[in-house]
Amino acid sequence: MLDYDKEAERYDASRGGEPRAAAAAAAVLSLVPPDARGLLDVACGTGIVTRRLAAARAGMRVTGVDLAPAMARQAAARLPGAVVLADSRRLPFRDGEFDAVCSVWLLHLAAGPADVRTIVGECARVLRSGGVYVTTVDKAASHNVGSDIDVVLSSRPPSPVRDAAADVESYAADHGLVPAGQARFRGHGQGRSPRRTVADLRRGWFVTLPPGHPLADGFATRLAELPDQDRPRPDPFFTLRAFRKP
Repeated sequence: MLDYDKEAERYDASRGGEPRAAAAAAAVLSLVPPDARGLLDVACGTGIVTRRLAAARAGMRVTGVDLAPAMARQAAARLPGAVVLADSRRLPFRDGEFDAVCSVWLLHLAAGPADVRTIVGECARVLRSGGVYVTTVDKAASHNVGSDIDVVLSSRPPSPVRDAAADVESYAADHGLVPAGQARFRGHGQGRSPRRTVADLRRGWFVTLPPGHPLADGFATRLAELPDQDRPRPDPFFTLRAFRKP
């Protein structure tokens, strides 16, 4: 897994910047009730999406939480006084404190199913009755857009899928949450080029092909042989699922 403290400085620029953040925030807000007065953004990262959530609704108080100090510092610069350094498995908030909770691009990073259950459970715990939890699902699958790069990478060792939609729905049900809608948004600027994919491979982007893995050089060679080395392939589209607490 990437070190998100080291990744913080380049995170926004390498992942679509403001256009992607705008798309993510708009999709999240499309699933958040208009009367929500308090929203918690779990794993808020650099706060690039969190800031847009706060700016979009003047009457809604938005709080961000992240585990990586470097990420949280950047988020705090964007939202002074509204960012907390904490683990999503042990949220430092009261039961029922928020009208809405979101976790964008988080569950796929969990160490295993038990951690996903715990994160979903914590999000449900701090959600008030009638509130909504919104989260991304099936993130890895979203990146497969059917390109020539995906064909090359299709034979790499598979990664465990922590955020499969059916599993997340099951975990949500275990904590009393019921399905409440879904949305999709474009990952602007995340369409991969062969050269960029090789660079990502070299720095450990792909969990099952870490730097130094015996197969990594072979994949890098095949990617380097593809045409149009600097042409981005199509952007991915990410999926959000919403769950309501009765």
